Amino acid sequence: MTQNPEELAQRIERLEARDEIRMLAHRYALAVDTKNLDALMSLFVEDVQVGKNARGRDALRQWYTPVLAKFRSSIHQVSNHIIELKDAHNASGVVYCRDELEQDDGQWHVGVIQYWDDYQRQDGRWLFRRRKLHRWYLVDALTRPGRHVTTDERAGMPQPWLPDAWPSWGQFWEAWDTAGGGKA
Repeated sequence: MTQNPEELAQRIERLEARDEIRMLAHRYALAVDTKNLDALMSLFVEDVQVGKNARGRDALRQWYTPVLAKFRSSIHQVSNHIIELKDAHNASGVVYCRDELEQDDGQWHVGVIQYWDDYQRQDGRWLFRRRKLHRWYLVDALTRPGRHVTTDERAGMPQPWLPDAWPSWGQFWEAWDTAGGGKA
């Protein structure tokens, strides 16, 4: 099967984009685990939105500094990464990650995260435009995660935990309940 050079170039560009975006998630984990704020900031677009009212890498650094100070050390293990290329300069993705966090008292906690990302290509580099963390659980390293807890039961949590954050999750269970849910 012969391809014209333009089609081949487009396919190679898409492969390279996916690889660079995949590495972006790994670089993020390394920057967080090494508490390298300069490296971490370089992974985001310069005008990144921080909260509702702030923009830019300086604002992002101010946000991340106390967040990273909440744990002494960390280990982030990036795994599944789904990447949807929208065009040559924009993409979105979902990244799974297992994290281990050491508290100041030496106790370790383990958890599972899913990041919902928007990526943008600027000056030839893929960067995070937005990164939103969703969590399944975070427990003491010697504790097994408990039953699925709904968002309503997580007092003080500003956003839904997984899997509640996925619209399809609620839709599935609503349809199941409507259909009788297998109840006799």
